[in-house]
Amino acid sequence: MNPPADPQPGVPQPRRSKTCPKPTSKQSPASQRAETINRLLAQVYPHPSTALRHDNPLQLLIATILSAQCTDERVNQVTPGLFARYRTAEDFAQADPPELEALIRPTGYYRNKARLIRECCTQLVERFAGQVPRTLEELVTLPGVGRKTANVVLGDAFGVPGITVDTHVKRLSQRLGLTRHTDPVKIEQDLMKLLPPANWTAFSHRLILHGRNVCQARKPQCDACILQQVCPKIGVPVQKSMKKSTNQPPGKSRRKNTGGS
Repeated sequence: MNPPADPQPGVPQPRRSKTCPKPTSKQSPASQRAETINRLLAQVYPHPSTALRHDNPLQLLIATILSAQCTDERVNQVTPGLFARYRTAEDFAQADPPELEALIRPTGYYRNKARLIRECCTQLVERFAGQVPRTLEELVTLPGVGRKTANVVLGDAFGVPGITVDTHVKRLSQRLGLTRHTDPVKIEQDLMKLLPPANWTAFSHRLILHGRNVCQARKPQCDACILQQVCPKIGVPVQKSMKKSTNQPPGKSRRKNTGGS
């Protein structure tokens, strides 16, 4: 093979572009789907937030503990009287157990929740000067606080991005093909890889709201879903028709049983 010829004087040479395209990172199909899903859901839920009513981080922490195995609506019925009676972490830590239990009884598992609230607030007083900590690592050391509760508090009370994996987020992320895991921590990690941190909190809330309103566990409303064109419907139960066919094969007729032989 002959070496390339040297440029000849007076002959125009092809010019190289001075601006080379910057290398771009390719998104995975799952990342692209997650961004599309978030964009579509934002049309329905533009400014999502937790449904738990609160005025400060402590109230949100207590409300989130109460929301375990209970609807947010029921918690919101209980918390006004609760927060009028107990205003600080020290108040909760020193609460009379029977009185606290009576106030939160409608949320279910009230004895265990009362114990966790008192223990949690005792830790807040002793270790954090009565203030709710602002890091996941510190929050999960408190009694009654797991990663789900911690991410709710961080995202909605302090604006710290996080993925909250509750039963709705778990179900929808699996149906949408965003994760294959069933463990909440692994689902959280999968979703964090698919979206930028700025979208984590809002995306969690959108999945929760969509799971409650449209993509229910037993009877998802796929025909009315804004995601129907991008959802692979993984694990979605098949809706069986309730109508039975009355057509009979030709030449065969249904005989009545007259009771004779």
